[in-house]
Amino acid sequence: MTAKPARAAVAPQPILLRERIGSIAMLTLNRPAARNSLSEGMTAGLHAALNEFRDDAAVRAVVIAANGTAFSAGHDMKELTARRADPDRGRAYFAHMMNLCSAMMQAIVQLPKPVIAAVQGVATAAGCQLVASCDLAVASESASFATPGVDIGLFCSTPMVALSRNVPRKHAMEMLLTGEPVSATAARDIGLINRVVAAGTERDAAIALAQKVASKSAYTVKIGKAAFYRQLEMSLADAYRYASEVMTENMLARDAEEGIGAFIEKREPKWQDK
Repeated sequence: MTAKPARAAVAPQPILLRERIGSIAMLTLNRPAARNSLSEGMTAGLHAALNEFRDDAAVRAVVIAANGTAFSAGHDMKELTARRADPDRGRAYFAHMMNLCSAMMQAIVQLPKPVIAAVQGVATAAGCQLVASCDLAVASESASFATPGVDIGLFCSTPMVALSRNVPRKHAMEMLLTGEPVSATAARDIGLINRVVAAGTERDAAIALAQKVASKSAYTVKIGKAAFYRQLEMSLADAYRYASEVMTENMLARDAEEGIGAFIEKREPKWQDK
């Protein structure tokens, strides 16, 4: 009797895929069987990648996409629930995960480069938070968004932070209190995303948008993004005072001098990113 050849072991796929498309860094959530839930490993991986991109001059913009039918279903509830057997009923681990996820979301905002979400499917709870945390978002017409924690007795409090900073108060409250999903078109209309595109074209559309922003002065984009988020937390008078200081410094930058000169001379600017 002839022995059957042993099957070669199949290497597990990384849960976060990385790709470079020119000056664009693509990060793809790759846990389709788990609806790309933000496990500890996925969250830490995203945070580590964002930290790497911070000082990489070759990366001028980041696109976050996902494989499978869901963009992200939020926190990995199976992973969290497994820690209820801990002596403290999971308190320390739950706090660790909420802080880890919050730090990753803030890293998106603090990254001195634009981050664009390419949403192909449902984005719920922390998955919706991830979209809201990105600077820009492009979604398939078949995508939907929800903060349904209220349905399982767990209010989406951390997703609320990003959501309430993107959409009008009553729209945010309706999503949070009802848990009902909103369509891609409705999400665009309330300001959660920027564009709705045909299904299957969201990645290309997000990359094209990233490339458009990446063609600008990296220095100008860096100071502009930082100023945008900082002034949002200020009073009107303080925001104008701060923005005036930023714009004065910006006017003295080499790229502003070059860009204004190119505009006057009707030619393309040559950025030096400083």
